[in-house]
Amino acid sequence: MKHIRFLLVFIFAASLVSCNDKVANIRDFGVKPNTGKDVTADFNKALWQCREKGVKVLHLEKGVYDFGPDDAAQREIFVSNTSSETECPSKIKTIGLLLEDQHDFTIEGNGAELVFHGKLTMMALIHSSGIRLRNFHIDCERPGASEMMIEKVNAGEVFLRFNKNSWYEITPEGRLELVGEGWKTEYPHCVEYDAQTGYMIYSTNWDIVQNSHAEEIEKGLVKVHVGETSSFKEGNVLTVRDRIRDQVGILNLESEDLEFEDLGIHSLHAIGVVSQFCRNVSFENVNFEPREGSGRILASSADFLHFSGCAGKVVVHGCRFSGAQDDCINIHGTYLVLDEIVSDKQMKLRFAHHQTYGMQAFWPGDTIALVNRNSLKTMSVAAVDSVCRLSYREVLLTVNQTIPSEILENEYAVENLTWTPEVEISDNYFTRTSTRGILITTPRKSVIKDNVFDKVGMSGIFISGDANDWYESGAVKDLTISNNRFVDCAYNNGSKGAMILIEPTNTTDETPVHENIKILGNQFESEGREPVVYKSVGNLVVE
Repeated sequence: MKHIRFLLVFIFAASLVSCNDKVANIRDFGVKPNTGKDVTADFNKALWQCREKGVKVLHLEKGVYDFGPDDAAQREIFVSNTSSETECPSKIKTIGLLLEDQHDFTIEGNGAELVFHGKLTMMALIHSSGIRLRNFHIDCERPGASEMMIEKVNAGEVFLRFNKNSWYEITPEGRLELVGEGWKTEYPHCVEYDAQTGYMIYSTNWDIVQNSHAEEIEKGLVKVHVGETSSFKEGNVLTVRDRIRDQVGILNLESEDLEFEDLGIHSLHAIGVVSQFCRNVSFENVNFEPREGSGRILASSADFLHFSGCAGKVVVHGCRFSGAQDDCINIHGTYLVLDEIVSDKQMKLRFAHHQTYGMQAFWPGDTIALVNRNSLKTMSVAAVDSVCRLSYREVLLTVNQTIPSEILENEYAVENLTWTPEVEISDNYFTRTSTRGILITTPRKSVIKDNVFDKVGMSGIFISGDANDWYESGAVKDLTISNNRFVDCAYNNGSKGAMILIEPTNTTDETPVHENIKILGNQFESEGREPVVYKSVGNLVVE
């Protein structure tokens, strides 16, 4: 009887990856948690086997899975808003967990912890659809940003207490360096957390520290001889990241129907979660914040969620955003400058922003708008017949109709209207960022409702549109901002003192850039700052 029972168990286990149930456990592929070993190769092999065998649900076991760069996949990918040719010449992404050409697939985490080591694009979803990621945590053994508390200030001396996940070295010359697993911070940028006010403010204190003599008092405690100490405040925390965005926290590329649900995302390298030319992406009950008890302030060195050229619908609901050195959510398209009219139906376009280039920006059949760069007014609309990539910066576009004579080289830019999403952002909490809560520029129906913006450094909501600087398109045509609460926002310079700021960069105002914006039933709690500041809006309602 025991032999029969054993045989039945064996048959059942084998059937998990072969029968019609199409459900598997990661252990079926030889991957176990809590081993302390790098599971990158075996985990990705399991994902590939799931694809080949038609597995639809992969269960993880609760525990820690470690991922490192040695066995990670590599792909050359150009990612919006990351780095220029000089900042980071290589666009090779080292990907810890890769879902590529995967469809109708769920990873059920069951509370598992995915811990990443070294410089990695932690996860990537590429050319995939129907992917659901739920119920697990993501963190880094050594996050890309460093944190140290100003524990004590004496005459000419500052004592810095490093977070246990922030590593450092002191050179023989007494200079303090921030190091990680195979890397060190080369181009530091500092934002200081004020422990009394809860503000995240730009700071030059790290510049002072790294140019002063340091000595270790004990592990994790460093004394720095800074001379002048007036800018240092006991209890404050210096958060320092590297300006170079060489990798991506999580990358969603040219995929559709992606669902992120019940996740804890506690550390993201370089820029957070980038969704680029994706259709239908949702985040439900995802906590973007340091793990409780970690003592950390930051969870991302830049934006938490960045949507570039997406379509369908973007949904962000019931999430928490705490601890980013840039915006919590940014949703936009990309203006390419019209460099040359080659023929009556052909134009050469150029990626103009130094950090955005090389990506696929148009497909045959897409609808484009030709926009005056000064007025941001759409002067003509056409359909794309063909796309020819001339270089990483230049694209030759053939359209289905004659280019109007008033369209002039360098005075116009082109926006892809097909790749613009509907948006719903609701019931979220935003705090601990030095910049904005939400940036949004899309012409499709959008709703921002029932959110709390608590001590967001600049405007809680910023609506721009810009064809001369960041080249982030385009015009808002249907936006409702309702029943949100803004608490002590817009305290940093550059916010124009507005908790909701509508400020396109047009230099002529003959026609409004944005239209049909309703700001209804919101609560503003702040002294000396404006609830709403706006320009160039048609049909604006504020109640």
